Amino acid sequence: MSLRAGIILLGYPVAMLHAATATAWELNTYLDFSKGRLENLSLTRDGRLVLAPKLDPLSTPGQSVIWSAAAAPGGSLYFGASDGKLYRCDATGKSEVVWTAPQAQIFAIAADSAGRVYAAASPGGAIYRIEGGKASLYYETRQGFVWSLSVGRDSALYAGTGPQGKVYRISGVNQGEVYYESGQTHVTSLAFDAQGRLLAGTEPNGILYRIAAKGQGFVLYDANFPEIRSIVAAPDGSIYAAAMGGSAAKQATAASSGTPAPAAGTTPTVTTTITVTDADAAQSGPDIKPKPPGQQQPQQQQSQQQQQQSATTATSAVIEYPGAERSAIFRIHPDHTVEQIWVSKDENAYDIAAVPGGIYAATDNQGRVYRITPDRKVALIAETRETEVTRMVALPGSLILATGESGRVFRLGNTIAASGTFESPVHDATAVARWGRLSWRADGPVRFRTRSGNSARPDKTWSEWSATVEDPAGSQVTSPNARYVQWKAEFAGAGTVSPSLDSVRLAYLPQNTAPVVKTLNVAAQAIATAAAKPAVTAPTAAYSITVTDTGAGTTSTAGTLTQPVTRAAQEQMIVSWTAEDPDSDKLTYALHFRGEGETAWKPLRLNFHETNHMLDAEALADGRYFFRVTASDKAANPGDQAREAELVSPPVLVDRTPPVVSIAAPSRNGTAIELRVEAADAGSPLRGAEYSIDAGPWMPLAAADGVTDSMKESFVILLDPAPAGEHLVVVRAFDSGNNAAVAKTVLR
Repeated sequence: MSLRAGIILLGYPVAMLHAATATAWELNTYLDFSKGRLENLSLTRDGRLVLAPKLDPLSTPGQSVIWSAAAAPGGSLYFGASDGKLYRCDATGKSEVVWTAPQAQIFAIAADSAGRVYAAASPGGAIYRIEGGKASLYYETRQGFVWSLSVGRDSALYAGTGPQGKVYRISGVNQGEVYYESGQTHVTSLAFDAQGRLLAGTEPNGILYRIAAKGQGFVLYDANFPEIRSIVAAPDGSIYAAAMGGSAAKQATAASSGTPAPAAGTTPTVTTTITVTDADAAQSGPDIKPKPPGQQQPQQQQSQQQQQQSATTATSAVIEYPGAERSAIFRIHPDHTVEQIWVSKDENAYDIAAVPGGIYAATDNQGRVYRITPDRKVALIAETRETEVTRMVALPGSLILATGESGRVFRLGNTIAASGTFESPVHDATAVARWGRLSWRADGPVRFRTRSGNSARPDKTWSEWSATVEDPAGSQVTSPNARYVQWKAEFAGAGTVSPSLDSVRLAYLPQNTAPVVKTLNVAAQAIATAAAKPAVTAPTAAYSITVTDTGAGTTSTAGTLTQPVTRAAQEQMIVSWTAEDPDSDKLTYALHFRGEGETAWKPLRLNFHETNHMLDAEALADGRYFFRVTASDKAANPGDQAREAELVSPPVLVDRTPPVVSIAAPSRNGTAIELRVEAADAGSPLRGAEYSIDAGPWMPLAAADGVTDSMKESFVILLDPAPAGEHLVVVRAFDSGNNAAVAKTVLR
C-alpha cells in the first residue's frame, strides 16, 4: 500500500465579518496616562488627570538652544544660548540681548549677590563679567570648555571645565587657581551643599565629588551613568543629583565643533578614561593625584598630552543601548547613604530644581516637568511639548523653564490653567474594528472626542475629530470603523477648582479573521495485528491419543505440521494537518474525501478538535483519492459571523494489489543460461525488479527498454557461465504502491 501526499495551501476570498467577542481598551493608571500627550494638564502620582499650573510663555527670542540659565537679584533672568548670545528677561517677561560672546556657545552663567553676571564662552574657556550693561574679560581658564559656574559663600566664582576635569576658583579679575583636579574629562555641574562645601559632578564616569577645601575631594557617589548633569542641595542636608547617559554633553560638544551630534543608538568616538579620586581624601586606595610634569617619565608625559588632545577633539564617549536606563535621579542623605528616587529608560533628566517638599525634574520627553517627593512619589506636573527642557530656575511662587531647539522660556505658576486637553496614545485593535461605547469616570465636566484611521500614526488619512460627547455613562463612538483609534479629553476649570479624570474605557468589536490551514499530510502506518503476535513454537511431531470405552488408549504419530508465515501488520492511513487562528479562537475541524472522477465529498469525521484522523486503509479500494480538511472558528463566533478555511491534498494513491510476475522456461545460449521475465500491474506503474539465486542477495534487473516506468515490463536474466547443479531462482517486482510479487523457477 502507498500513500503519497504533497502540500497545497489554498486561499478563498471571504467577506469581511466581525468577531463576536467584544474587547475593551482602558486607561486608568499613572503609566497608562503617561503615554499620552498633555496640554495644561498634570498627572498625579495616583493616576488622575487634573488641570496643571498655568504655563505662560515669556517673550524671548527663539530658534537657539538655551544651554544655561540664572536668576539675578531684582527678578531678572539670564539665559545663555547656542548663538553666543546672553539674553536678559525682566519681571514683565520682556527680553533683550545684553551681550554677544566672541565664541559660539555660552554653556554656563551665574549671578552674584551684587547683580553681576558671569558668562562662560566656549570653546576656549573664557569667562566674562557683565556689569552695568558692559561685558569684560574676567578670567581665562585656557581650557577647551567651561561647563558650569557657581558663586560660593566667599563670593568667589567656581568654574567646572573640560577636557582635563579641573575646577577653578576665581577671586577677581585674572586672579584664579586650580581648586581641584578630578581626574575626569569634564566637570559638568557645580553646586554648594547646606554647609557651603562645593559639589562637583563629572563625566564620563558619573562621579559626584564633595570638595571641602583646595585639593581635598571626597567621592559622594559613583553613578552607573556617564554624566552627572545637575546637582541641588536641600535644606535638610540631602543632595539630589541627576545622572544621564551623556546625550547633553554629546549635543553640546558637537554644537561647539560645528558637527552634528551622533544619534541615539550610534557609536560615537570612544576615548579611554581612568576614574581617579583625591589621594588627600580620607579614603583607602591608590594615589590618584596627577604627578607634576617633573616627576613623570617622558612616556607618561607624552601619553597624557595625547589623552588631553583626544579629549579636546573627540565627542563624548557614550554608547546608548536600547532598553537600558537612560537617566536617573539620586538622593544622597547626610549620612552618605544613597537611594534612587527616579529612573527612566525613555527620558533624559536634563535638570533638577529644589522646592519645598521635593524637587522638580525636567526631561526631553515632550519637554516634561515632574515633581518628585522624598518618598519617591512622582507626579507629571507639566508638558511644554518642546523637544526638551534644558534648564530650570526656581523662583518664589514660580518655576522658569528654558527649552532646547526652539529656545523658548516658560513660567510655571501656582494658579491652575483655565483649560487643558489630553490626547490618548494611539490604540491598535490589531484588525479593523467596530467601535462601541466610550465611558469614563471623572469628577467634574470632561468632554471627549474620537478619531480613527488605518495608519499607525494619525495623518491626513485619519478621520476628523468627532463631535464632543459629555455623558460619562457611555456614548456610542461615531468614528469610522478602522484598525487604530484615539480619543481626546477636554477639561475646563472653574476658578481654582479643576475637574479630574480617573479612567476611560472604549469598547470595540475587532474583525473576525479567518483561520489558516497551513499543512495537510497523508501517510501510512503499520499497526500490529493479533496474527502478528509471537506464536508458540510447534513441535516437529504431533501426537494424538485415542481413548476407547475400555479406558485403554493407543498413541500414534500424526506427521509433521506446516507452519504458515503470518501477516505482520495491518496498514492504516493517517491524515494530519496544522492550522492556526489569528484571533486565537478555538478551531473545529471537518474531514472529507473523494475518489478521482467522483464529484461528491464524503465525510470521514465532523465537528472535532483534534488535528489528525486515522482510518483503515483497506476501507478504500485501489485508486487515487483527495482529502479535504476544513477549519472553522464557529466555536468562538456566532454562525453568521464565523469564518472558515480549507485545504485539499494532492492525489493520494491507494494500491494494495501486487503485480503479476511470470518466468519463461530457461534457454541456453552457448555457455550461458537466459531467463525471460514478464511483470505487469493493474493499478500502478512498475518501479523495479530484482532476482536472487539460492536465497542469496538480491540483484537489480533492468527493463528491456531501459526504464522501469510502465504498467508492463520485460526483463532478462543472463547467467554466464551457467551454474552447475540445481539452483533456485526467485524474481521479485514492485509497483508504485510498493506492493511486491515473486515468482520462482528451478535450474537443473
